[in-house]
Amino acid sequence: MPAHTNRLAREASPYLLQHAHNPVDWFPWGEEALRRAEEEDKPILVSIGYAACHWCHVMERESFENEETAAIMNQHFINIKIDREERPDLDHIYMDALQAMSGQGGWPLNVFLLPNRQPFYGGTYFPPVQAYNRPSWTQVLESINDAYHNRRAELEEQARTLTEHLENSNKFGVEAVKNSLVPVNELFTREQCDTAAKAILAQGDKEWGGFGRAPKFPGTFSIRYLLQYHHAFGDEAAKKQALLSLDKMIQGGIYDQLGGGFSRYSTDEMWLAPHFEKMLYDNALLIDAMADAYQLTSNKTYLDTIVHTLEFIKREMTSPDGAFYAALDADSEGVEGKFYTWSKTEIEDILGDHAELFCRFYDVRDGGNWEHTNILWTPEPVTEFVAGTGLPIEQLEVILAGCRAKLLQERNKRVRPGLDDKILLGWNALLIHACCKAYSISNDPVYRDMAESAMNFVLKAMEQPGGSGALYHTYKNGAAKYPAFLDDYAYVIRALIALQEVTGNLFYIRRAKALATFVEAAFGDEEGIYFYYTATGQTDVIVRKKEIYDGAVPSGNAVMACNLLYLSIVFDEQSWANRATGMMSGLAQTAVRYPTSFGVWAALLMQLVLGTKELAVVGPEYAQRMNEINQRFIPFKVLLGSPRSEADMPLLQGREQENETLIYLCEHYSCVKPVKYISEIFNL
Repeated sequence: MPAHTNRLAREASPYLLQHAHNPVDWFPWGEEALRRAEEEDKPILVSIGYAACHWCHVMERESFENEETAAIMNQHFINIKIDREERPDLDHIYMDALQAMSGQGGWPLNVFLLPNRQPFYGGTYFPPVQAYNRPSWTQVLESINDAYHNRRAELEEQARTLTEHLENSNKFGVEAVKNSLVPVNELFTREQCDTAAKAILAQGDKEWGGFGRAPKFPGTFSIRYLLQYHHAFGDEAAKKQALLSLDKMIQGGIYDQLGGGFSRYSTDEMWLAPHFEKMLYDNALLIDAMADAYQLTSNKTYLDTIVHTLEFIKREMTSPDGAFYAALDADSEGVEGKFYTWSKTEIEDILGDHAELFCRFYDVRDGGNWEHTNILWTPEPVTEFVAGTGLPIEQLEVILAGCRAKLLQERNKRVRPGLDDKILLGWNALLIHACCKAYSISNDPVYRDMAESAMNFVLKAMEQPGGSGALYHTYKNGAAKYPAFLDDYAYVIRALIALQEVTGNLFYIRRAKALATFVEAAFGDEEGIYFYYTATGQTDVIVRKKEIYDGAVPSGNAVMACNLLYLSIVFDEQSWANRATGMMSGLAQTAVRYPTSFGVWAALLMQLVLGTKELAVVGPEYAQRMNEINQRFIPFKVLLGSPRSEADMPLLQGREQENETLIYLCEHYSCVKPVKYISEIFNL
């Protein structure tokens, strides 16, 4: 093999393939690169990003495509490119190291390792010349090379300290209670729920919705917590902030007003200017939140937005196999947002007489409303805007819909943003769950079919050989690879639970039980409470981490705790209930204090305070009755349905009444008198 050869052309990841023609001697993460670092005694440069990452593209154009810069990298380093979506385990480890070093993070993540894979220095984007109070990339490379040869002991000490920090970050939840004799109602209290709600509301932007200042992320876990809190305790401020957040996002530029779907976050407080990448997981989590809002309010805007978003997913992010692609890029033709933005002249040419009305509604200006171009957004809702038009609202909506259709048709002729067409197991599971929520509120079988089709595909195509039940993390070009991580399994189990609730097919809940049993064995920690991110036997990570934060996606540990609680009720597995309670008890104080970072945990705490509604539907019309239940907002429930009694599920034992379909509401398997319709049961 030549001395300097870029090896990424053999990879499947679109992000790695974007770098396959750089003059940098890139390796994928693997044995060859790690062995070369030890043999040649060179530091390893690990550069981590993802296909839809704007600043990753910028740094590639400025530095990795530059021959002189590449020559420095090739001479002094073993250079490894990683797609963070393919290897989130490595991304977590080295991002944590960077945050410990600098207090900040982000992508591209550029981190320098000793040949033994321990990190000693890192940063995010570095410019090609010194700017933004940052050294240039070549200055960084040269100073690291100098330090490696002249201050090696110092770097080794830094690496040792950082690795110790990574190992110690697993030591949380020391007060976790397992098999405790302390009653649940003493471990978890209403006051804790109140404190978490107050902490979320204190960060709420009362004008524009969302939480904190710009940049603003959707914050779906906080939104869902507030809706659940309102439902449980009647708090109007919680409901108001949650709905304001959703309403402002739906009106904003973060939402694609023409094509549907949401971008990852907004760069400003008004949700006007997003980073234009569209990620599968954001859209899934927003659908979940909007479905909750629709169940609570019956406001058709939420249902319409869900339908529009899933039309986008179906049109642009669904594979021929029925599974879902990972992301759409922010850039097209090298310009961020170019695909989505408009000049006023373009709109006038396309829309003619209706242009003036359309431009007023969507804030389209001569000089642009963002960087000399226009992002479509609606500073005021249609119900307020209509007053100044003299039109009936129905007529206005018809005109605007016609205009949007014309512009979308025109936009489809443009050069499209890049598509990251990986199938990621966990993200697919999040979207499957969202499709189940969409079906439950709309009763449109298209969404149920989308969910079942995707689940059937991933369970078959991404299954590891050997019959253990183990799955792969990613799939592309007919091949699945990388053992699945905790998040993948947790989200799949959650999606299987949701699928049983909307289909009444008990195969899904039994498969969820089998996967949960596998996860306990392969991921459980030594104390039998929390779970590691990686399975036993994975040898290429320097530490096995336990991830507990609900970040852009929910914590695998938090979702597993919810799953175990659910499955413990379905299958009467007390050890799973104990484990879920133990997981929550170890993090209760943290979740209450920092609920915007522990939103799924906070919701689980509320569930343990309120109790879980156990709903069993048995009889020939069970599917229809389950549909009626699903249309209601019942946040903390177990729902099972079957035409007959089922021996392996206590809630479905001895419930069959000839020619009758009955609904049983229970708690701890103690049931009130069965009814024929959910509307007969009050106070859910």
